[in-house]
Amino acid sequence: MAGLTGEWEKALKGEFSKEYYRKLFLFVREQYSKVAVYPKSDEIFTAFHLTPLEKVKVVILGQDPYHGEGQAHGLCFSVKPQVEIPPSLVNIYKELHDDLGCKIPNNGYLTSWAEQGVLMLNTVLTVQAHKPMSHRNVGWEEFTDAAIKKVNEQDRPIVYILWGKPAGEKARMLNNPKHLILKAPHPSPLSAHRGFFGSRPFSQANNFLMEHGVEPVDWQIPDI
Repeated sequence: MAGLTGEWEKALKGEFSKEYYRKLFLFVREQYSKVAVYPKSDEIFTAFHLTPLEKVKVVILGQDPYHGEGQAHGLCFSVKPQVEIPPSLVNIYKELHDDLGCKIPNNGYLTSWAEQGVLMLNTVLTVQAHKPMSHRNVGWEEFTDAAIKKVNEQDRPIVYILWGKPAGEKARMLNNPKHLILKAPHPSPLSAHRGFFGSRPFSQANNFLMEHGVEPVDWQIPDI
């Protein structure tokens, strides 16, 4: 696994010496040596690499990486260029269009969000090919909870976009009065019609940021 750098390394270095992380590291290393695991090992921490802690202005939480070949690259909901846009992201784009009028792009590569300060973090960072949630409860949740708590400690306006029950449950850790929490059903086709559509998270996030003197996010994903 490629290591963390900068403020993330300082914030989370204590996790690396804990027993749960030692077991997690050994488990993940063994998995990569024996079976197909996504994303690539050097992409596990992509969300942290593209969005330094001091630059975080929005947090979007996912569950675990896409489990199909060539999809996951370390950002929740994002897929690599030329990969078919997954159904949940199709619905995210529909809501983005209805909310802000953004053009629906020809790809699902969300790195431009991450580079603007949108931390796109899955709560589980690896998965065995074609076995969703196969790396659940092996230690990743403890590690990503530590990261979420570090964001909660930041003394500036930050927006959390929590889609679905597992992400919504993280709200209990978020007690910073300077931050905004937006909760809605998951964008999956199974649940998007229960309140995800019409929730307008993108305009709400930008309005909050602008009200507090923070540059809003340009949510338009460029065509490739």
